[in-house]
Amino acid sequence: MEVNRIVIGTRGSKLALWQANWVRDQLLGLYPHIEVELKVIKTTGDKILDVPLSKVGGKGLFVKEIEESLLSGESDIAVHSIKDVPTEFPDGLHLSVICHREDPTDALVLSPNVMASKRADKAGLDALAEGAVVGTSSLRRSCQLLSIRPDLKIEQLRGNLDTRLRRLSEGFFDAIVLASAGLKRLNVEDAAIHALPVSVSLPAIGQGAVGIECRVADEAINALLVPLNHSVTSICVRAERAFLKKLSGGCQVPIAAHACFTASGTVKLDGLVGSVDGVVIIRGHAEGTVGTEEVIGTSLADDMLRAGAKEILDEVYGNG
Repeated sequence: MEVNRIVIGTRGSKLALWQANWVRDQLLGLYPHIEVELKVIKTTGDKILDVPLSKVGGKGLFVKEIEESLLSGESDIAVHSIKDVPTEFPDGLHLSVICHREDPTDALVLSPNVMASKRADKAGLDALAEGAVVGTSSLRRSCQLLSIRPDLKIEQLRGNLDTRLRRLSEGFFDAIVLASAGLKRLNVEDAAIHALPVSVSLPAIGQGAVGIECRVADEAINALLVPLNHSVTSICVRAERAFLKKLSGGCQVPIAAHACFTASGTVKLDGLVGSVDGVVIIRGHAEGTVGTEEVIGTSLADDMLRAGAKEILDEVYGNG
């Protein structure tokens, strides 16, 4: 069946629109005869901005309404930040391709006050004075920061990238933590931005990668999307998502993982589970060959559950 028109379901933030337009441009470059349209959809996560994500409950806060649009036929594909995508899909939907990943790291963005201080010449966390206020809505980020700097005061920060940067400039925080990928995609460059090594802040599962979801039975659409898949990114992200799936986690839980692919064909995966206060951090590492990436992720999760991650996650889930 020939495809003449594709409707992309997307959130309405600047970053989401950048990602959706990037996919649109790729499709038009491959298939100039096809009309590609964006359909902006407001998700639950976009509507609830005054409550920490960890307190909202449930998974798929940034994808549920978009998936409903796919199932109803209003959209043909959905473009997501992989870190927002649950590991389980509604019947009839799947993650068709995973596109090339941008920088997966977290970035610490310092406030104008900190940049004007005597500590501005120090790198990253060292630029923050004792008791500095750091804004983030991520338990994953906050637990890792607190494990290194328990003196920091973590305060909730929700909203799109522009909103978060504005609140930083208005003096509400000494620093905030954002994804490096989002800053780079929106061309935000500043001396105040410090990329955090993965040894300091292990990224969220799939951070920096864009995924395209569509209907399993829509063979024509699936075939059109194949060239957008990036094999190395796909291998790494699938290892990370297998790790997350075994831990029954979502993007609101203090779970982190990052996989890389070596020149020798080895898949290396680092994982982390932390207590909310950062007092207990459990790390793990696993390696394997291409084709076993999901086994690598699952086995690492099993190892970490036995090492104490189960108790940490039971407490997190028990606290809602």
